[in-house]
Amino acid sequence: MHESRIAALQAMPIFGGVRADVLEVLVDSGRTIAVEKEAFFFHEGDRAESMFVLESGEVVLLKDWAGAQHVLGRLSQGDCFGEMALLDLFPRSASVQAVTPCAALELFTASLFKLYETDLEQFALVQTNIARELSRRLRAADERAFRDRIGLHHSGADWTLLLT
Repeated sequence: MHESRIAALQAMPIFGGVRADVLEVLVDSGRTIAVEKEAFFFHEGDRAESMFVLESGEVVLLKDWAGAQHVLGRLSQGDCFGEMALLDLFPRSASVQAVTPCAALELFTASLFKLYETDLEQFALVQTNIARELSRRLRAADERAFRDRIGLHHSGADWTLLLT
């Protein structure tokens, strides 16, 4: 295993504090995938049994509404997506499409279950890190929803109240 890859993973919020030997096992049990520009990692409604750690490239998160795709956000190197699958086992809640050529590490629920069986402390750390990332995203979504509801919109560095 390349030490630089492990160090890069440890620098990502989802793997903060996770030991190198644990990351080696997770990487060895996962798979590295390449996705071409405009190709999809997965689609909304697909069965979910894994998460992805974006090692290079940029993706867009899309939600289908009334037959059209709407952008929820963008992620880049070091971000993860699909992690809800590791916690709730529901189908994918959005689609993820590559904006640029991407490389990602795919980690499977089965690998985390093996970690649970062999090293409960490190398993708990990974789960806690995932929960923190989800909480951070939920807070940001709540803020956007609140600002949309009261008519406050972002314009550059300033927030302005739109009067109607």
